[in-house]
Amino acid sequence: MDTERTDQPIVDARANLSELLASTRLLRRVYFLTSRGKRQVAVVPAELGEQVERVGGPDEAAAILAAHLAGAGRADAAPPTG
Repeated sequence: MDTERTDQPIVDARANLSELLASTRLLRRVYFLTSRGKRQVAVVPAELGEQVERVGGPDEAAAILAAHLAGAGRADAAPPTG
């Protein structure tokens, strides 16, 4: 498994789950598991998941981050859809 690639096919992640989890935990990496090239789910460090949970879930966290980025004048401020 290439731990430098952010996108990981689900089949590769399954075969190398302990390596993916260790990299996420120890190196604080974020990975997107893909199926047929499309992102299906993210694997994030536990602390980030806990923060998302604390603010009310992924939709609320995305809105907070988008507002923060908009305040900073970032072009990528719109929350993801879908």
